[in-house]
Amino acid sequence: MSTPQTGHDTVSTQARPAISVDRYRPTDRDTLYEVCLRTGDSGGDATGLYADGDLLGHVYLGAYLELESELARVLRRADGTAVGYCVATSSTADFERRCEESWWPALRARYAAPAEDDDSPDARLLRMIHAPSRTAAPWLDAYPAHLHVDLLPEAQGGGRGRRVLEAVLDAVAATGAPGIHLGVGGRNVRAIGFYEHLGFRTVEHHPWGLTMGLRLPRR
Repeated sequence: MSTPQTGHDTVSTQARPAISVDRYRPTDRDTLYEVCLRTGDSGGDATGLYADGDLLGHVYLGAYLELESELARVLRRADGTAVGYCVATSSTADFERRCEESWWPALRARYAAPAEDDDSPDARLLRMIHAPSRTAAPWLDAYPAHLHVDLLPEAQGGGRGRRVLEAVLDAVAATGAPGIHLGVGGRNVRAIGFYEHLGFRTVEHHPWGLTMGLRLPRR
């Protein structure tokens, strides 16, 4: 579960509405699922790509809110609406084990496995539910934690992406994790540059993009 749809920060000279970093609240869940969908196409809106708009959230977000909510942070408007988030786990191996025990079974009961010849975007996510990958890489011991971050356009700029990401990095570092990794799509060039600016470095290349890692605590 370490291939995310990744948001990114941008620079803006225009005035922006007040948006602050806050802890996750259970009432944020549906809104964050929407954020996940609206940033699910390498940072762009994936609403038109999926017949079931919840699938992306089920695969890439829901388990973090359910199993690691203490590490989740949101970017919140003054009216309380969440417009971005960063979620994480301090141990990828443990998180994947817990997902197998308590997250995937209910989804497998709800969603049937797709037909073998179904190559739709929904089918790709359904296969991830029924046969999720396990992270096994030589760099995992050095970067056992991982995160996902997604921001709506209104939440980008003004250092907001950096602030929410750093809040999660600090929370993960406090657990004692020695490093953290994330996945970013190869087409999301701005996100790659953003992470490099924060100190992340590429630890593995994939057909879909990069895995990038950062040592903790940050110096």
